Amino acid sequence: MPIPSTVESSVNPYEHNLAELLQIDPQTPDTNLYTFKYLDKDQQRDFRFDPGQYMLLSVFGFGEAPFGVCSSPNNTENIQLTIRNVGLLTNALNQLPVGGRVALRGPYGRGWPMEALQGKNVMLVAGGMGLVPIRPVILEILENRDKYGNFQILYGARCPEELLYKNDLYLWANRKDVEYVATVDRDDEHCWAGNIGVVTQLFDRIKVNPKDTLALICGPPIMYRFVIRDLHNFGFSDEQIYLSLERRMKCGVGHCSHCLAGTKFVCQDGPVFSYDEAKHLRGAV
Repeated sequence: MPIPSTVESSVNPYEHNLAELLQIDPQTPDTNLYTFKYLDKDQQRDFRFDPGQYMLLSVFGFGEAPFGVCSSPNNTENIQLTIRNVGLLTNALNQLPVGGRVALRGPYGRGWPMEALQGKNVMLVAGGMGLVPIRPVILEILENRDKYGNFQILYGARCPEELLYKNDLYLWANRKDVEYVATVDRDDEHCWAGNIGVVTQLFDRIKVNPKDTLALICGPPIMYRFVIRDLHNFGFSDEQIYLSLERRMKCGVGHCSHCLAGTKFVCQDGPVFSYDEAKHLRGAV
């Protein structure tokens, strides 16, 4: 099922807009939640995005890279990006002080099927950094809880130290209108009281009912194969499963072909696809 986008990017897709770094919130030893705000008040006022869309961020002198927006789609005051320090650009960003400036362009791409989710039961399965583009879906559903049915969040990380948004996780775990379960691959420090194992083990801890349910998946590529297999075994159809291929993107405008999967440019035709679409794209899953 194709996913319509309700938000369009800039008229000029190459246009960068200056933004100020307002806040840095450490999430893990190598990952931070960055909060930005456009310097131009009109640009900030008019900023909108669909959950699952992404921005291109430039650190002057160090290049540009795509990052999923992880703030609430109802928050027009700022833009939040969660970024792991893994290279030249991200290291430069990690050294940028509060008040420093970057350039942003976007949002780009096709996000999660938010309209289709309304009135449905929703299951979210995230692994590691895959929680980043799913977080706006969670925030949107919790802010408009009456528009959605049963809500399940399954989240896995390599170890407790790598769990993102720990304050959010605590709140989600203590809400009665959310079924939240988490797991870690290992617990070397013996500080974890929850499940230990891969994220698919969490299916044994919840009631899985495919009726009127849509499943959204985001995480490492190897995770997709096993999660989709298990969802099929539970009775989910390909049209009920959505996944993000955000990891493949680079330029954001379909020119570099870095993200080409079959006949689709992930940066523009995605990054979110139904599995019914993605299964036909060579090398996508």
